[in-house]
Amino acid sequence: MKRLLLLITLLSSLILLPSLNQSDEWELLLDKNLTKWENYLSYRHKSDYNGKIPKDASGNPIQPIGYNKDETKVFSVLNEANGPVLKVSGEIYGCLFTKKSYENYHLKLQVKWGEKKYEPRQNKLRDSGILYHSNGEAGAEYFRSWMLSQEFQIMEGHTGDFWCQANSAIDIRSFPSEGMMNNIADEKQPFATFKKGSDFYCMRSGNYESPNGEWTTLELICYKGKSLHIVNGKVVMILKNSRFITPEGKEVPMTSGKIQLQSEAAEVFFRDIRIKPIAAMPKAYEKLF
Repeated sequence: MKRLLLLITLLSSLILLPSLNQSDEWELLLDKNLTKWENYLSYRHKSDYNGKIPKDASGNPIQPIGYNKDETKVFSVLNEANGPVLKVSGEIYGCLFTKKSYENYHLKLQVKWGEKKYEPRQNKLRDSGILYHSNGEAGAEYFRSWMLSQEFQIMEGHTGDFWCQANSAIDIRSFPSEGMMNNIADEKQPFATFKKGSDFYCMRSGNYESPNGEWTTLELICYKGKSLHIVNGKVVMILKNSRFITPEGKEVPMTSGKIQLQSEAAEVFFRDIRIKPIAAMPKAYEKLF
């Protein structure tokens, strides 16, 4: 009998082992050759940019640099002792984007700022972002640099904020704006709609970023149109009903797509970029919806 009980215990531990070893589920997205990514570059935007296609000295429209033409190494990899580090110079507006599309996942990465800033943000806060559920061609939004998507903002003092990109829309638990004040995320508030033409920006609920020069851990959890923005383990925004709006005004669910990392006039570094599929919203967060 003792031998039988020992055998049952051993078999049980072997069955449970894969589910306990969470690291086996993660797919590492960053390697020294960026084999899982492509890139798009648009323009060196100037301070007078107004949303229109930039023009040269003769008044002729300037063409964007385009896909996979990163001759100036806006995106490069540093081979550090603890693993590869992605350097985004920020010199030219654009994005690094995954070759694959993802749906129902947990994304995790670390980010920290560099020193350099470029026009038109030399006297502004350092800026970047994670754009998720990215679909269509790059250059679809105001800066003509990114795809239709939802934005997990990465910005000094604002990491975790939300922006609509192009004609995306989503609902966020948030306090409404009043006068010149912004909408602010809050887990105890009802969901409000954010879309182009009305409220398209929401501030995160609190500032949990690491001190300048240190790594901040970001997590993005997406499941069936719901998403969470998490900064250093703190949920700073609760979102649901991810969708986009057609030119005819029809709302279409947008629950999958590529992942973009922005180049937006500031030097920024990323490391330990990993993703894993999920079959449900984690139980710890279900109650937030």
